[in-house]
Amino acid sequence: MDRNAWVRHFHYSPAFNPVKVDSVSDVNDELNKNTVSVVSILPDDVLERILAILPIASIFRAGCVCKRWHEIVVSKRFLWNFSFITSAQKPWYFMFTGTDEFFGYSYDPTLRKWYSIDLPHFVTSNWFIASSFGLVCFMNNDSINELHVCNPVTKCSKKLVEPSGIKSSDYTALAISVNKTSHKYKVSIVRSKQVPENFYEWNLSIHIYSSETMTWTTSLTEVLNGWRAGDESVICDGALYFLLYSTGVGMCDHRHGLIKYRLSNRSSKGLLMSNFIPAPCSLTCGRLMNLKEKLVMVGGIGKHDRSDIIKGIGIWVLNGKNWVEVAKMPHKYFQGFGEFDDVFASSGTEDIIYIQSYGAPALLLFDMNQKQWKWSQKCPVTKRFPLQLFTGFCFEPRLEVSPFKLGEV
Repeated sequence: MDRNAWVRHFHYSPAFNPVKVDSVSDVNDELNKNTVSVVSILPDDVLERILAILPIASIFRAGCVCKRWHEIVVSKRFLWNFSFITSAQKPWYFMFTGTDEFFGYSYDPTLRKWYSIDLPHFVTSNWFIASSFGLVCFMNNDSINELHVCNPVTKCSKKLVEPSGIKSSDYTALAISVNKTSHKYKVSIVRSKQVPENFYEWNLSIHIYSSETMTWTTSLTEVLNGWRAGDESVICDGALYFLLYSTGVGMCDHRHGLIKYRLSNRSSKGLLMSNFIPAPCSLTCGRLMNLKEKLVMVGGIGKHDRSDIIKGIGIWVLNGKNWVEVAKMPHKYFQGFGEFDDVFASSGTEDIIYIQSYGAPALLLFDMNQKQWKWSQKCPVTKRFPLQLFTGFCFEPRLEVSPFKLGEV
């Protein structure tokens, strides 16, 4: 899949930069000296509650008003209260493009606004991206020692230890899962490499990182016949799911399949294909995501006689080993989305799914609760070159989650 280059080493972006705000004392000097600011007499706990209901971008601005406000918005108590108040915060979508100028914008579906935002690493088209509960994982496929986990809102970033024993691969899939209570996380890497001089057999390995132990383990190595893994995986409800692609002698008529692998397993060698799940239909591509611990797939529906030509886009939820159709993109959206592109970017979390064409900055949202489709506000990203590509990823904007464990420097 095409992935785009983006963003240099970050700092506070224009959207989160301090805004010029007169201090309370300056304002009071212009008024009668007997006038008292209501804000100045509010107890800290009341002011915390007020600030916590602000949009995240406004909280950054509020922290620059005065020393008192700054101490409040960075305090542990504020972050703890904020995490509960914002539990219904809709996920944002970060869109970026690969040009000589690396930049990106994040879309807030609640306020229907785009924010200019920088991310912590200079990322090229060879990097892989995965997100979960406020944290985003970045990995350079050309150099496995460039593996980072960061909070894109607070800019807190950690470089993970280099995985040992991982050899080069033809295909790689990255996933991350954050525990919402403890904030501990796991990172998974699925590697797939063709057996020399054998097109149909592929070596597959699964590697797991634990933030609790800060170590990597190789959970599984196996040889698949007729199938290979790709670059699509997700961790959902304690299991790792990743897409398989047929190499010509697959077990079903479709080009895609799915493997479910329990992360607690340590003795499933030779039994991986027993957890094989066929794709719901003939697909041009598939995108996996975790929505409230339910596995969801967004796929391009291929034509019956030409599976590589897209005729629509569908959404399915996995129930056991059966796919349940949730929705199909209406034709009016499919036309505007780019009906001739057989592949596209898509990600989501909670109740929101984002779908984006690689050929344009148009972004389509699907609400799983209301079963509604809608376009986002027009993205400030503009198309400058005929072959310029656009892509992006979904993440939850959170202030209280950090890639570092308690006490770690």
